[in-house]
Amino acid sequence: MAELWSNISAILPPNETRFPLQFSDKVESSVVDLLKQSRQQLYSDIANTSRVLNAQIILDISWEKLNTGTWRHVDKEWRRVYSYGCLFKVAALCRENPPSDVILQAIRTCDMGLLMGAAIMDNILHALVQILQSEVRKPTKEEDETEHIEAKKLKLECSHVPAIREDLAVPRIMCPSLESFKTNYLLPLKPVILEGIIDHWPALHQHPWSIEYLRSVAGCRTVPVEVGSRYTDEEWSQTLLTVNEFIDQYILNKDGVKSLGYLAQHQLFDQIPELKEDIRTPDYCCLGEGDDDDITVNAWFGPGGTVSPLHQDPQQNFLAQVAGSKYIRLYSPEDTEKLYPHPSQLLHNTSQVEVENPDKERFPEFATAPYVECVLQPGEVLFIPVRHWHYVRSLELSFSVSFWWS
Repeated sequence: MAELWSNISAILPPNETRFPLQFSDKVESSVVDLLKQSRQQLYSDIANTSRVLNAQIILDISWEKLNTGTWRHVDKEWRRVYSYGCLFKVAALCRENPPSDVILQAIRTCDMGLLMGAAIMDNILHALVQILQSEVRKPTKEEDETEHIEAKKLKLECSHVPAIREDLAVPRIMCPSLESFKTNYLLPLKPVILEGIIDHWPALHQHPWSIEYLRSVAGCRTVPVEVGSRYTDEEWSQTLLTVNEFIDQYILNKDGVKSLGYLAQHQLFDQIPELKEDIRTPDYCCLGEGDDDDITVNAWFGPGGTVSPLHQDPQQNFLAQVAGSKYIRLYSPEDTEKLYPHPSQLLHNTSQVEVENPDKERFPEFATAPYVECVLQPGEVLFIPVRHWHYVRSLELSFSVSFWWS
């Protein structure tokens, strides 16, 4: 474990004077003093409990700032303070031969900084968590084989698969040229399934995204999980779990949990770059107005039965299916009035209608709204045009990647 601290020290600045701590006047001088004290402790020979305590005070103060008001009004400077607090705490936890449970605590602390904080010191939290992950025990071959058997059982437990009528099916096209896609689908805002455009993804071939693979790459990482069948339900909530905990509770159902859990709309690939190496941005995104930094890439991982209610998004969307299958229904924005959006500003982009079991008395016009539908299979990419309403239900254990672009 002495090697662990040696590896961590190697990515830290060599001394206190080379360690940057610059903040605007949005951060009180008393908090800056605490940060400077933690920096000094990092390079001095003092009791480790003092280091942990000081870092925790920084985290507690900045956490309160992060949770006051709405997220978009949180000043980035306080997110940076939080990240520094995470850095100082991890350094303190790993200073003196930490046991495995403390290393896992340090990994969680890094993830909290990556989820809630802002980038500091050339993304040092990314580098830290990679060092820490290398210390975590890998599953044995026997455990991998057990997971493989459990996953096979899940594949057999497929939800009801709707029969897709030919006249309602989303059209399909094999590897269209950029010009053809732009002319026939992007400009007229017409949904289409693109086949053959992600066949080169490592996630589909070199190392397919199985439960075992996700555990090995990301099992100890902390992620946000939606709990409940859909975000419009009153009992819906969010929690933080490690990927291992999420798989055990909501995929393999080891604890007998009855509610659904969904790792949904999370920028997992920014948090875990190893997974980002397994995918590629579709070439067609170059037809947008921005560059790669303007493309939002989200992960959607969960068991069969998870539902994204009928809703619309303000950007173009490529939904790539990596594992499992999903039933998807799409409606044109021209028929918005027939889809009965929620009257509240918070849910104005979401329909009140339960698509596969509509209340015909409350929503009589819904049945007259034309739609197209499909079952999206692994290796296929659905183009969902901007503001097109879409409803998504996982038919089995499923992993999708969405690319939102302008």
